[in-house]
Formats: sequence, C-alpha cells, structure tokens
Amino acid sequence: MKIDFASICYISYALDVFSGALTLSKSFSNLTLALIDTSSATSPLISFPLKLERCTIAFMKLLISIYFYILATIQFGLLLGVYHYYRSQHTIRPSLYWMSSLVVSIVGLITFGTGIVTLTDIAHPEFNFTVANTLFFIAATLQFLFCRSLVHSIGRRLQVFFIVLTIIFLLVFEYMRAYGSFEMRTALMCFISITFFIFQIIQLRKKRKSTPSQQLAYLQYATTAELLFALGRFLVLVASSVSISRVDQLPQILILFTVAQMVMSALSYIAIGGYWAERIAKESARAGLENEEIRGLLIEREGLIASLLKANKTTATGALSASIAHELNQPLGASSLNIQFLQKKLAEGGIDPGLEKDILETLLADNQRAANIIKSLRAIFSESQLDAERVDLNELIDLVLQITKPEIQSKNIQIVLKSGSNVIANVNRGEVQQVILNLINNAIQALEDSTQTHRKMTIETQAQSNGLEFSIADNGEGVSVEHQSHLFELLSGSKKTGMGLGLWLCQHIVTRHGGRISYADAAGGGAKFTIFLPNEPIEIFG
Repeated sequence: MKIDFASICYISYALDVFSGALTLSKSFSNLTLALIDTSSATSPLISFPLKLERCTIAFMKLLISIYFYILATIQFGLLLGVYHYYRSQHTIRPSLYWMSSLVVSIVGLITFGTGIVTLTDIAHPEFNFTVANTLFFIAATLQFLFCRSLVHSIGRRLQVFFIVLTIIFLLVFEYMRAYGSFEMRTALMCFISITFFIFQIIQLRKKRKSTPSQQLAYLQYATTAELLFALGRFLVLVASSVSISRVDQLPQILILFTVAQMVMSALSYIAIGGYWAERIAKESARAGLENEEIRGLLIEREGLIASLLKANKTTATGALSASIAHELNQPLGASSLNIQFLQKKLAEGGIDPGLEKDILETLLADNQRAANIIKSLRAIFSESQLDAERVDLNELIDLVLQITKPEIQSKNIQIVLKSGSNVIANVNRGEVQQVILNLINNAIQALEDSTQTHRKMTIETQAQSNGLEFSIADNGEGVSVEHQSHLFELLSGSKKTGMGLGLWLCQHIVTRHGGRISYADAAGGGAKFTIFLPNEPIEIFG
C-alpha cells in the first residue's frame, strides 16, 4: 500500500464525525474571540478555545492512528488466512514477493499509525515517517516484482537494482522530511506510485494474454483504479496554489482520492490471494483428472497382464517342459548308448568282465544324474528344506569329472585343476554336484562349438574365511554382451540347444545355500563362472 504523510490529513476529513467536531470547535472558537475584547488579551478566557482546539487535534490524531491500526489488522488477517490455507496443501506455494509485500505493508501501517500519535509538526514530522514511507516503497517494489515474476524470471541484477533504489529513496525522503515541504513529499510518493502502477499493468496484460485469469483481471482493474486515483492526487497538488501547513487547508477532493486509492490497494492484495487460490483450484482439478487417467491406465494394465499371463501359460509350460526334457536327455541318452553297447557285446557271445563293470558303473552314474536332476527340481518347486552334509568340494569335482570323462576325452579337452586345501562346506551334495555338472557340461559344449585348436578347461577351488569359492573357466568363445544381463534368467538360454534351464537352476541352487554365482570373461577369452558357498549350515528355501 502506497501511503505518505498526507494520508493523515486525508483520512481525518473523510471521517464525518471528526469533521463536524472540528467545525464545531472552529465556530466555537470564532464566536468566543468575537465576544471578548482584543484589548483583554491577557484574559484567561482566551485560553479556553485554544485548549479546545488542541484537544480536538489530539482526538483527531488518535482516530487516524486507530484507522491505520484497523487497516493493518485487516491485512494481517488476510496474511494469516492465506498462510494457513497454503500450509494445508503442497502443490503450489504463494509467491515470496507477494507475501513479503503484504508483511512489509502491515509493518508500514503500524509504524505510520504509531508516528501519528506523537506528531507535533506537519511540515517536518519525525524520522519514523521516513521509515514508514520507505516500507511503503518496499511494499510497492515487491508487488511490482510479483507482477513481473508472472511473465519473466527475476534475476539477481534486478534484485540488486531495487535494493540500491530503496537506499536512494530512503536518503532522498529523509532529506525532504528535514528540508522539504508537505507538497513535495506527497508529489514524490504519487509520482513513484504512478510509475509502479504503469509497469504492473503492462506485466499483467502480458500474463493475461498467455494465461487468461479472472483474478488477474480483477488485479489489473484494481491497479488501474489505483493509478487513476494517484494521478488525481498528483494533479490536485500541482493545481493547488495554497501552501498546506494545517489540516483544515486540505482539499476535500484530495481526501477522496487518497481514501479510494487505499481501498483499491487492499483490493489488489485480495485479488492476488484470489489468483493463487485460482491456481490451486486448477491444479487440484488437473491432478484429479490425471489421477483418474492413471487409475484407468492401471486397471487397463492389470487386465492386459492377466490376459497375457493366461495366453502365455500354455507356451511357458511347454517351454519349461522342453527345458527339463533337455536336461534329462543327457544322462538318459548316455544310458541308452551304454545299454546298446552292452547288448551288442552280449549278442556277440563274449564280454570282458572289466568292461562289463565299467559299463554298469557308467549306467549307474547316468541314472544317478537323472535322479539328481529330478530331485533338485522337486526341491526347488516344492520349496523343501536343504539336506545339508559335510562335503569336500575337491572330491565332488573329481566325481563329476569321472562322469563326464568320456565326453571330455572325445572332444580332446585339457583339464587344468587348481585344487585348494580344506575346501569343505555343509551343503546338499546332490544339488551342488548338479551345479558343477551343469557348468562343466556348458564348458564342454562351448569348447565343442569353439574354433580353438587347443581346448582347455580350468577348475580352481580355494578356501576363504567364511566359506569356499570355486570357478570353472574355458577358452571358448565366451558369452556375448547382449546375453550377459539375462544369463541366469529362466528360459533365456543363448545356446543353440537347450531352453535356458541349466544356469537358472545353478543360480537357484547356489542361492538356496546362501551363496552367489557370477559370470566374467575369462582371461585370454572364454567364459568363467565363479561360485561362493558359505561353510556354515544354511537352510534357505527357494
């Protein structure tokens, strides 16, 4: 709100009761002076009308102070209402410029009203009037920055410019308070107000063109009215030839323009508050619409997922069955070949006892492999507990190498063993054996498809403080980068044969034991799988 020292006198004449009291006081004073002889200047009766006039002025200052306190109270109520309203929501916060302008305006009104009570000289008031008018200047500046922030961002340079401008205003107004006149100070405040109002209207028009708003329209109308009333005050002061030194010298039209400008200023603050309430209402409506759209999309997604799951159920079941069949095909196929070989030897009428023993042991091992696969799958899908026992990992690897020895020899693969000491852990023997077998079979198939002339598989075991670690590496072609991220997923095998059950099964078994499995490119090319197993008994369900 833009108010200067002249507002004291303007408001006093706006109060009809006060005007009547002043008129009565002046009439009574004139009548008393007319009845008393001028020669009796020392008569004590002359002091009576002077005292009455002084009492009237004191009462007038009290009423004006109360009026400013009422204005400050109204604005403070608006501030509290806005603060609690915006505190209850978190979508849009009020502009710091507008809220600061309202706070500064309230402080300025209180300072101005307090200064009126102790006012003794209208031409040269106390310093607190400089403080009050400087606060009004800051409030006007912040309100202008709010209007500009609707269109442009407020840069650091503009903020510094207005800070410097405020300091200059303080110095100029203080000089005018001490050495200037009432008319000069009032004209300065009118000129500054008119300048701010013009720029505010320009910014509001730009904002309304891009984003129509009813509340901004109200703000523009109120600002235009403030501009007209401030211009009217300025023209009245320019046209007046009377030097105003007393309250009773103020023109009535000047009082009317001042009161109207103050009312429009209050309406401006209310319109700004309405603008933010309007924005919150629009944002709430938009958020509600978006929530409805999101809710609809979620329902649609759930329906689509249900449909896809239903449509792919048969396919997934078939793929999983094919994967299990592939894993079982290796031991069963080996058993079939050994049985055929045994039948051939028996048909020929003679068989070496040692060879017969080897064939029968191989058949038994192949049957055990198939049984282990079925047992592991049953444990996984039924989430049964681990049947852990103390196992020497080196012995288990030797056993698996004996099972796979025919394939290893037929493909001319060199085995490099780097066995550590004390690699013992409490694990499920059959499941860990299945992990080692799957990884060795994968390495054999990778080397079979490789163009390497010297095929090599490296198996390394070592004990650690809290468990054991072993790795199986080959110098084959390795795994492509695009397949590495999905290497351990079910039904995502990268081999030409198989459906992606082997590595998923390995990861599941290792995880059930509380361990971990990882892949890395082997040094010099190829694939390397590293498994860690804890040495403490762990029962983890799959």
